[in-house]
Amino acid sequence: MRYAYGVTTALLLAGSALTLTTGFPAGAQVAQNDSAKIQAVVPRVGAPASFADLTQQLQPAVVNISTRQRVKVQNNNPFAGTPFSDLFGGGQGGGQPQTREAQSLGSGFIVSADGYVVTNNHVITAEGQGEIESITVTMTDGTDYPAKLIGRDAASDLAVLKITGSKPFPFVKFGDSRNARVGDWIIAIGNPFGLGGTVTSGIISAVYRNTGSGSAYDRYLQTDASINRGNSGGPMFDMSGNVIGINNAIFSPTGGSVGIGFAIPAEIAAPIVEKLRNGQPIERGYLGVRIQQLSDDLAASLGLAKNRGEFIQSVEPNQGAAKAGMQPGDVVVRVDGKDVTPDQTLSFIVANTAPGKRIPIELIRNGQRLTVQAVVGKRPSEEELAQQTFDPEAQQGDDGGFGGSGKPSKPAGPVVQQALGIAAIPLTPQIARQLGASEETKGVVITAVDDSADAAAKGLQRGDIVLSANYKPVASAADLEAVVRQAKTENREAVLLRIQRRGQPAVYLPIRIR
Repeated sequence: MRYAYGVTTALLLAGSALTLTTGFPAGAQVAQNDSAKIQAVVPRVGAPASFADLTQQLQPAVVNISTRQRVKVQNNNPFAGTPFSDLFGGGQGGGQPQTREAQSLGSGFIVSADGYVVTNNHVITAEGQGEIESITVTMTDGTDYPAKLIGRDAASDLAVLKITGSKPFPFVKFGDSRNARVGDWIIAIGNPFGLGGTVTSGIISAVYRNTGSGSAYDRYLQTDASINRGNSGGPMFDMSGNVIGINNAIFSPTGGSVGIGFAIPAEIAAPIVEKLRNGQPIERGYLGVRIQQLSDDLAASLGLAKNRGEFIQSVEPNQGAAKAGMQPGDVVVRVDGKDVTPDQTLSFIVANTAPGKRIPIELIRNGQRLTVQAVVGKRPSEEELAQQTFDPEAQQGDDGGFGGSGKPSKPAGPVVQQALGIAAIPLTPQIARQLGASEETKGVVITAVDDSADAAAKGLQRGDIVLSANYKPVASAADLEAVVRQAKTENREAVLLRIQRRGQPAVYLPIRIR
């Protein structure tokens, strides 16, 4: 499982004392089940009297999954470099890594009588530089089967395994999560903390929950059913016995269940699982943009309604967005006829669009609505995307270093300092060189930030270069002051600044006016 702290997620796995906690979806008809019988388990009105009959029919198809890994750990030999180093297996090298054995535990479920098993990718992924030596699937009766990895997909966190037996396996089927409603009863079966065959119940707390991770599949069913370490990869069943979700993450400040769990919806999981079973490649759409949700402050700085559209921070050269003419600062409000909302993000829409398709994209640029035509590219691997990740609010600890530059004239006046909580001076060629910027760069340099201002909360610091304000170039302190005065006249609550920091691409940040 993965833990989520605010917008942060972490993997959720259970293991033994030697286990390294490593990273990490399905309904309802077992082979011998009678579907009409399942329908009769729960009365149509009110809460179910018991989940026992439903659990009895479904539990045989839910399995425990364990892996045996070989992981590299650093060997800290206190006698390295001495005549006694060999006594401790360190050799003359002393600190050379050693390989040790570890285990991880998770959950899964069988989706066919011939033994195909679905789980989370992180359940069968080794930690760091480790290698998976073996995967074992354990049935509810304790029978173990060696499992073969058929396919995995890191982007959706899904994997398919295969086990072989002398007789047909009990299995379950995917349902239609699009019919799920807030308040519907569900049960979860899995292997929390290595306690196999554990059943918990609850309701669907939210549908299409966005956790803010920004991933292409940040769209979950939320539940209050107890979900813990080791539940990862296990099924979430509706009252008809269909798998409508695959347990994947929790929100937890403590590491244990606090009643906020997340499951990958079946409508997302089922098509991917089918492709993995058949050995088909999984291709996703890609535009090549860095995006940000339209927060209250960002919407205020643009004069737009919140919760509609997403903001473009940067555009990658030679990708679909750049070729279509999209620019940093654009707000994408509609893609291929679908509104961009917190429940239906730009990443989700594009990732589920076939590469090569030409789609219309509606934008707001400088307050004007326009439509461009973009050809969707192929999404890079998760490893390649991780290398491109950029946090616009990351502190770099660079104070700018203005030593010897002299005191420039005409610093930003009291309007800017009082309204935004920053002090700024014009950017000279000499200062630009000291900041690692081109001598041709135009803007103003922040010399101080009020700790109590929103600018400090957003991560602005001494040495940052302000390139524009509300899309207007800022070549002098007077330019910045004019934009702030206009924003206050229009009763805007924030100003959108484009900031350049040493060694990083320029980003837009909305700064609230005090």
